[in-house]
Formats: sequence, structure tokens, C-alpha cells
Amino acid sequence: MFVGHYAAALAAKSAEPRGPLWTYVLACQLVDVAWGGLVMTGAERLSVDHSLPGSALVLEHMPYTHSLPASLAWAVGAALLAKLILRLPWRAAGFIGLAVFSHWIADFLVHRPDLELWFGGQKVGLGLWNYPVPEQALEIGLLALAAAAWAWRRGTLNQSLWPVLAFVSFLLVLQVVGLLIPANPDPVGMGGMAIASYLVVTALAALVERRGRSV
Repeated sequence: MFVGHYAAALAAKSAEPRGPLWTYVLACQLVDVAWGGLVMTGAERLSVDHSLPGSALVLEHMPYTHSLPASLAWAVGAALLAKLILRLPWRAAGFIGLAVFSHWIADFLVHRPDLELWFGGQKVGLGLWNYPVPEQALEIGLLALAAAAWAWRRGTLNQSLWPVLAFVSFLLVLQVVGLLIPANPDPVGMGGMAIASYLVVTALAALVERRGRSV
């Protein structure tokens, strides 16, 4: 799952507008940002098998980011940092934590069994990656529902809807590009590209929200 993760960010923004959009956007992909860095160092491992349906990624070892206890720890840590460093209200900080943990839930739906329930324990995943059309429909459907909720919230605040259209359109373009580009078997290249992609989306979220306030 890629853009489907951002549904959690848009849903959080619609539920708690006091949190900056960029914090929710970064939160929903925070574990993958960390995963990219750990893959580059070799602390977590992957390989690529282009014979697989859907995603070609074989995620061999990623306990520090994608195990259930690690995901919970990242979520709690992000919420505390949002409160203590960004001085956000506890409710907004809580939604940031939920956005972080939503990543594990979404991955559970689509990943093949590679998510540890505990460190070194059983691996789970429902494997929707093996069914590319339903998986893509799920991603786009979740994103569309969350975008509609965000648009509704902006409407109740008498704010322009163009940030919703601009941000979601960019995500859809990014999804298409991701589907067309083959997975990079080089861990350093894969990790670096992942981090760069997530930071670009975060920067765009900050930009569209800032510009949206002036409209």
C-alpha cells in the first residue's frame, strides 16, 4: 500500500483540524521513513521478486519498524513528540499517534505475511498484494473517502477546496508513477527513494495548507 496510507492523514485532519496537515501526512508514513533508513544501513532487509503479483517486494526482516510492538512504540513516541515539541493539543497529538499506527493496520490488509506480532514471533498479513486490482481499488477508495471527509470539514470552516484537489491529484499521479517504475533491488536506492518520496509529499502538504489559508 502506498497512497492508501494517506487516507489516515486526511481522516485525521478532518477529525482534528488543529493538527497541521504535514504532521498527519508524515505520521502515516513515519514507520516507512524509518524503514527506508534501516534498509539502507542493512538493519532491516528486503529483496525483489518480479514474478510476484502486485508488489514485487519481499520484506524479509523489519522488526524495528513493522512489527506490532514497534509500530505501537513509534505511535506513542510520535504523539509525545507532537505534544512536547510542537505544542499541539493532546487530541491532535493523539490523532498523530493514531495516524502512525494506522500504517500497520493498512499493511496488515495488503502485505503477505511479513509483519511480526511480536519481536521474532509469528508473521501475519492478509496478502491483498496478490490481487492487484482489488488492492488498488481499496487504496483509491480509502483515499477518496478520506478526501471527501477533509473537503467537508474545510467546507464547514468556509475554506477553499482547492488544497484537497491539488493534494489528492498529486497523490494519484504519484501512485501511477510508482506502478510504472519497477522496484529497485538495491536496498540503498530503494530506501533512499522511499524517504525522498515521503518527504516530498510532506513538504507538499505543508505548502498546500499554507497556501489554502490565504484563499
